[in-house]
Amino acid sequence: MADEPLSIPLADLRRSFDLVLRHIEAATPGDTVALDKDYFWSVPTEGLYDVYRAPDELTIGQLSESWQHLTDLLAEPDRAVGYHLVWLADVLRAIGQDIAA
Repeated sequence: MADEPLSIPLADLRRSFDLVLRHIEAATPGDTVALDKDYFWSVPTEGLYDVYRAPDELTIGQLSESWQHLTDLLAEPDRAVGYHLVWLADVLRAIGQDIAA
């Protein structure tokens, strides 16, 4: 375990995301990303970062549901909550695993 928390400058996070998004745009024909999988295994938050024990349970997540939360956010930006990052991460992980190069 790290002695101090990982500090991530928000400006660097934004720049990193922009660079990766540009890569996705360059690697993708057209202006949409097609994902052929929908359901995925998810580790509940309580066990996600306890790497010294196997998770007690796995749950099932759904990319289309995570994406729906994000499109709902686009319609109502004032309703943003921190968990939108988790839903975004679900979608980004699937894209990242699909776009290998």
